[in-house]
Amino acid sequence: MKTIGLIGGLSWESTADYYRYMNTLVKEEMGGLHSSKCLLYSFDFEEIVALQKAGHWEKATELMIHAAKTLEAGGADVVLICTNTMHKMAKEVQAAISIPLLHIADATGSTVKEADLKKVGLLGTMFTMEHSFYKEALLEQEIETFVPEKEDREVVHRIIFDELCKGIILPESKEIYLRIIDKLLAQGAEGIILGCTEIPLLIKQEDSSIPLFDTTFLHAKAAVSYALSKEFALNKA
Repeated sequence: MKTIGLIGGLSWESTADYYRYMNTLVKEEMGGLHSSKCLLYSFDFEEIVALQKAGHWEKATELMIHAAKTLEAGGADVVLICTNTMHKMAKEVQAAISIPLLHIADATGSTVKEADLKKVGLLGTMFTMEHSFYKEALLEQEIETFVPEKEDREVVHRIIFDELCKGIILPESKEIYLRIIDKLLAQGAEGIILGCTEIPLLIKQEDSSIPLFDTTFLHAKAAVSYALSKEFALNKA
């Protein structure tokens, strides 16, 4: 079994789900007392958020590269960035290490394609929804993305940072998200990517009749598949 390196704490609420998913999947696959071999580099998320808000992406990139190099030096065979937003600097991180970086959009996109979908709605932070890096990664897989209108993007972003990253789960916020999902469907989306690793804390597949793609679970699943030497298309960066 290969060792998975996790760049986490982005936020720790979803990093905890990564750990749970990976260990559950390894146990299901191998049985007995088997569990996932992994290393965790966990950030103080407040420091990263401050850089995001200030637009200091170069400094944030330096920190992400340092984390990845630390995991590689510690014996990781593959690295995961346990958040969608910080894949903004995935190419730079991959270029700085000699082990593979498993890209969350690759893991998600491959599942969207397996479902034979071409157009999906994308929910996430303002950075994920408005910057080009995530949509371009999906477009490379011939997947077109729709994002909510500006006012709804602001609401989605606020709920992520003010509630979900703090472990606050409110039924009224779920209803807001479901209404925004309905609007994306009206635009032509065939499914919805929950493109922030905290959103699955709020929205589950049973909440919707259309396909929802849980990026946290799909990323963790891809990591376990790689760790157990199963086929998976790694990030080409």
